[in-house]
Amino acid sequence: MMNVDGFMTVDRLENGLVVADFQCCEDVQMEPFCGDFKVQGMRDGNVYLTEKPKRVKNKALFREDNSSLSYGRNGKFYFCFSLDGARVGELPAKLVRQASAIAQKVINEML
Repeated sequence: MMNVDGFMTVDRLENGLVVADFQCCEDVQMEPFCGDFKVQGMRDGNVYLTEKPKRVKNKALFREDNSSLSYGRNGKFYFCFSLDGARVGELPAKLVRQASAIAQKVINEML
């Protein structure tokens, strides 16, 4: 734990997002860090930052060209399909073909 004195500048950009910069006023040596944080700015000027846990990605069980099936830590299966918007005409056929191919792999290898 380290207490540091300094100045914080808080501003709102033209797009509505808030930017906060902290400038330390002390001669401090600390390990640099980067992360995803929950930030709470209070009415009295206090600002609280809490680092969020790292996202754990699910490893795909089966893959096709535009889709995959994975099993989450919460015990659920996830089917993900993605295709460029410009190729919307191909979407129904590709979705059906790839979902069927993955379903067949599940039948053959998991059941």
